[in-house]
Order: sequence, then C-alpha cells, then structure tokens
Amino acid sequence: MAPPRKHETDVILDATRALVLADGPRAASVAAIAKASGAPAGTLYHRFGNRNGVVTAAWLRALERFQSRAMAADGDTAQEVAVAMAVSAVSFARELPEDARLLLTIRPADLLDGGPDAAFEQTLAAMNAPLIERVTGLARELYGRSSSRNLDAVTRAVVDLPYAVVRRHAYDEAMPTWLEPDVAAAVRALLSAYPAHR
Repeated sequence: MAPPRKHETDVILDATRALVLADGPRAASVAAIAKASGAPAGTLYHRFGNRNGVVTAAWLRALERFQSRAMAADGDTAQEVAVAMAVSAVSFARELPEDARLLLTIRPADLLDGGPDAAFEQTLAAMNAPLIERVTGLARELYGRSSSRNLDAVTRAVVDLPYAVVRRHAYDEAMPTWLEPDVAAAVRALLSAYPAHR
C-alpha cells in the first residue's frame, strides 16, 4: 500500500487557483505556488511536470466539477433535464464560487505559457464531448431533430443563459436565493417558445 501523500493535490490546486484569481495568471509561478501551498517546488515538478501542468490541472479540475454537475442533472422530460442542466450551472457557482470565477474569467490561452498544446486540446475535447452529446440529444428529443438551428436554441437556453447569469453574479458576496427558480422559469420559457425547425 502506497504511503499517503504529504502534500495533497487539492491544496496545491486551491493555492494555484487563489494566486490566479488574486493577481492574474502570471502570479502562479512554481515558486509562488510552492510558497502558497506549502509543497516543495520539487513536489510540483514531480507531480505536474512544470508550471503549465499545475495551472492546467487547476483549470481542468474546475471544469470537471462543473461538468459533473451538468451531466448529473435529471428530469422526467427532456425539457426538465435541460432546465436541471441550466440550474446546475448556478448551483455550481454558488457551491464552488472560486472554480466558477476561474472558468468565467481565465481562458486557457491566457493561463498557460505558450498557450494550450495538443495534449491539452485533446483532453478538453474529450471532456466536452459527453456534454455536447447530451445537448445534441436534448435538441433531438425536444424538437425532433438536432439541426444546427435546433441545437443552437437548446444551447442558448442550457448554456448561454446560465453563463450570463452566473457571470453577472460571480463576484456577489452572496448570490441571490432566487436565481435558480428564475433561471428555471426562463429556460422553460425559451424552450417552449422556440418553434422547432425541421
């Protein structure tokens, strides 16, 4: 049995996220992350490879946490699944505000030295694929066909609307308690008002 890690990965990634949010992506150097997390620089290099590896892990962890909530969203009908997915974005931001801020305000291209590489792009595509497939399936269930226009309509309701709401409230001291029911009502209205295009 392997011995427990002395420096927990989540502590390192939390420190990385805090540095990026407080002072921008360039603040998250290996030395700064080591100081903020208490993990030796050698541990960071061993576990993550380099600075890009640490900041990539922090950003991808936030994305995985968001996506796991969206994929777990459920309902009795396709419309209610779509509503639950949209509401999950608000709940994610309420429960994990620092992760939400990281995803909302920092693009990988700005975060990484030299920009995202092919391995990062492949990882991101693989992570996004199930969510894209689910939204495509919802368009098909709701409107009979997943045409580009129908898919755009579902994306507006499930992705764009909650994104805009969360972005507006991401730095509130406390997000309003009425956000989830308001988003749910708005998504239902959008999806019901849209005339399916076959």
